[in-house]
Amino acid sequence: MALTTSEIEVVSDSPATESSTTVKADANEPVITDVFSASAYGNLEKLRKFVQIDGCSLSKPDVNGYYALQWASLNNFAGAAQYIIDHGADVNAVDNSRQTALHWAAVRGWVLVADVLLQNGARLEAADANGYRATHVAAQYGQTTFLNHLITKYVADFDSPDNYGRSQLHWASYKGFADTIRLLLFRDANPRRQDIEGCTPLHWAAISGNMDACTILVHAGTKEELLLKDNAGFTPAQLASDKGHRHVAFFLLNAQRTQGRCFKGKFFTEKLGQMGYAPILFFILIALMVLFVNSILLEPTFPRLTAAVGLWGWMAVSLAFGTLLMFYRCSSKDPGYVKKRSEAFANRAVEDGPLLDIDLSNSLTWTGNWSQLCPSCKIIRPVRSKHCPSCKLCVEQFDHHCPWISNCVGKRNRWDFFVFLCMATITGSVSGAVAIQRMWTDPAVFPTSITWFHRMLIIHPGAIIFLFMDFILWIAATTLAISQGSQIARNITTNELANRGRYWSGVSGFNNTIFSYEKLLKNFQKLSADLQYSDFHVSVEKITSFLQRCYQPRVTPHNTLAKNETTLTYT
Repeated sequence: MALTTSEIEVVSDSPATESSTTVKADANEPVITDVFSASAYGNLEKLRKFVQIDGCSLSKPDVNGYYALQWASLNNFAGAAQYIIDHGADVNAVDNSRQTALHWAAVRGWVLVADVLLQNGARLEAADANGYRATHVAAQYGQTTFLNHLITKYVADFDSPDNYGRSQLHWASYKGFADTIRLLLFRDANPRRQDIEGCTPLHWAAISGNMDACTILVHAGTKEELLLKDNAGFTPAQLASDKGHRHVAFFLLNAQRTQGRCFKGKFFTEKLGQMGYAPILFFILIALMVLFVNSILLEPTFPRLTAAVGLWGWMAVSLAFGTLLMFYRCSSKDPGYVKKRSEAFANRAVEDGPLLDIDLSNSLTWTGNWSQLCPSCKIIRPVRSKHCPSCKLCVEQFDHHCPWISNCVGKRNRWDFFVFLCMATITGSVSGAVAIQRMWTDPAVFPTSITWFHRMLIIHPGAIIFLFMDFILWIAATTLAISQGSQIARNITTNELANRGRYWSGVSGFNNTIFSYEKLLKNFQKLSADLQYSDFHVSVEKITSFLQRCYQPRVTPHNTLAKNETTLTYT
């Protein structure tokens, strides 16, 4: 496949040739000389003058073939658009590229002017010379809100091919608009659709090297999309490698290996594979407990147990049993799975409509964040939830997926996981101390350290093995317990901490951090009041104000186009 000839044509809004609407961007006041410039700037007063006094027509194009209604639609002047339509303009007039005013409104995602056009008879499914509909243009520019508005309110077709067989999902994947991809997959767009060159949306995401797009498509899809080949015989991973996107190629190849395990398809081995490392860890804990009892407490070559050492030793055994119970609880408990829609609703027939029952504006969990849409589970996730690729379900307050318990750590089992880690730390500390005491007080060893170690290794190999394994597990449990305790105190999860650069960007980011510290300080204040410590006082307001001054977020202005960039062309 010749990649140079298979690139998708990219929609741009750079000006083509200078027309009567072209105005210098640095001018203090716009130069309005005709109905086209008046429409572009939304100057209704001058527009009325040109039409009602000068007798200018609103149904004729300018020198480049563009209509006044298109200029008003491009810049979201709904009042001007309504005036133009009321005075004889054709709402479905097309320019030289067969683009309508609705196409121009889709470039910048203007919902208000789109409503004006559609309520006055604009053809929703009108296609231009390339077969692009308004939904295609919205996908090309990542106008997710606009696209969802057309789908929800006007039942727009969101999975239609253009002249090259490329759907809206192809375009969003190629351009790397993650939110648009989520919406389309959430609405059941077909991720396996192949264009005239045999490329799926995943092929185009791989060609452009968009890791976010590839990640969403892979997690929401199956092994079939990973192995589909284009007309030239290339898989998405091969195209990514050929384009030099090594990180994308590595991710796709790893996804192929993960979904193509040899045990898949065999019931017993598949179930065993889904259990993860939990059986291994359970066996290790049982083996260590047996080793501790036989090689430390009941070992006949050690001195007779004293009452104090025996008490601590059997206390460690009791703690070990409690740790095993907490381990089972963490592994088997529901971490906070968000239920999927019913199969009957999810697999609704095509003629019933494109999931019209999903009204994001009326959803109790919808906050306007498109990342809440789960294209895999087809649900609106609660805030702080995340889809787990291992469990294939969304988890509330997702912390992380722990392979050692073969379960996610989330809202419902996070405290259980923390208690399990604390008990494992205490058990390891007590049993390790008892083991060291028993070995150190053994009168059969020689005084030098080298001789002592060799003698212990020969006479008490079980004790040495136990101490070594106990130390490794104690280090791991202690580190995780400290980490989890710190995150719980700050009201943050491991997932949020790992993605803090993405989750906390912009104005609201540091406010979330301040809220965490504010909540923690208020907890301390309440505790001090309960304990009647009159000398303990923390001013939350002062500290919060100080943090806000120290961590002023850097606000990046929204991307805007210069006023002279008012020509819409497809290049």
